[in-house]
Amino acid sequence: MRHASLLALVALAAAQAPLPAHRVEALNVDGMVHPITVEIVSRALEQARQQGAEIVLIRLNTPGGLVDSTREIIEKILASRVPVVTFVVPSGGRAASAGFFLLEAGDVAAMAPGTHTGAATPVSLFGPQPDPVMMRKALNDVSALIRGVCAKRGRNSELAEKAVSDAKSFTDKEALDNKLVDLVAADQWDLFRKLNGRQITRFDGRQQTLHLDSPQVVEYDKTSRERIIGAIADPNLALVLLVLGALGIYVEFHSPGLIAPGVIGAIMVLLGMSALSVLPINWVGAALLVLAIALFVLEAKFATHGVLAIGGAVSMLLGALLLVESPLPELRIHFMTALAITLPFALITTFLVTLVVRARASKVITGSSGMIGEIGVAHSPLTPAGKVFVHGEYWSAVSSTPVAAGARVRITEVRGLALRVEPAPDVAEI
Repeated sequence: MRHASLLALVALAAAQAPLPAHRVEALNVDGMVHPITVEIVSRALEQARQQGAEIVLIRLNTPGGLVDSTREIIEKILASRVPVVTFVVPSGGRAASAGFFLLEAGDVAAMAPGTHTGAATPVSLFGPQPDPVMMRKALNDVSALIRGVCAKRGRNSELAEKAVSDAKSFTDKEALDNKLVDLVAADQWDLFRKLNGRQITRFDGRQQTLHLDSPQVVEYDKTSRERIIGAIADPNLALVLLVLGALGIYVEFHSPGLIAPGVIGAIMVLLGMSALSVLPINWVGAALLVLAIALFVLEAKFATHGVLAIGGAVSMLLGALLLVESPLPELRIHFMTALAITLPFALITTFLVTLVVRARASKVITGSSGMIGEIGVAHSPLTPAGKVFVHGEYWSAVSSTPVAAGARVRITEVRGLALRVEPAPDVAEI
């Protein structure tokens, strides 16, 4: 009897105890899609698998990005052991271009009210005047990709292809009505309520029921490497690092032994180049930047009174604006960034030129040349040879005319350790 009562109490306690919350691994794709985005998504999916998460929630708010990186992320999502829910959020956000592909790749695709998606034509790789054959190949390739993904997910593959071929965009309501997404939710908690108990079909055909009653949302924690590389992947910051790094290296070559400018400059240059290496670079812009730095260095060296400095400033401004070849504003160098880099360089160069010009115009005050014109006193009669006292030193001297001891003399020439002098005018004549 006692055992029965004890078992009943244990059963009652177990029934009243809260069930363990279902884990949701959440991460944001809220900028350009590039190689570091691939690394973040891949690591989040693996972490979700190891922790036994119910779903991975990818919040999308992106203008697009690189095709190769987008394709890699899609492969990771389709192969994920944990269901992936893609959600365009917050209101006013978008999943454009590459973001549209990521949205459609999810096991569940959702949008918040006031968001939009689409415009997925891959123009960012080809510049303003793409080769027609290459463009057609790219369009056919990505069109086949989106058709395959949408057909497998049970979505409108024909309309999805229009987003690629015709750059069509869709509001959240249009996407839902045309079966491009599965649902619209006000926020992630509303999304979880609508997904709780929902049966989904995985990419491999398996059926799975989602359990999202009061889930535990765990935000993906980026590694230090991901934070740093993600930050410098901004082309504007990458350009700043590259230019400042070049300046540091120049300072080190100009004043050897400082060490710090050279080391810091080299690190900045490498970081800037690593960030720019994943972007569609216009090599004319890169050549203009190299030319600008060369012109600044030559101006400081030869002092052409600003001609090379002005050419360097113009070259740097144009090079910065042309460096990244993409119709997406987020992938281009901003005009204000280019101006903010160019003006300091021009001012620094002008300052250096001014110092050089003044130095060349000034009278030499050191060495043998600095002795010319100095006034001394004859220590002994100069008839014509003798001794003079100048600069706190006694020198052998030869005078063009006899000079009495104690008289003032002016130095006209320095020959080794001997001076040629002449009688100096009286103080009243100076």
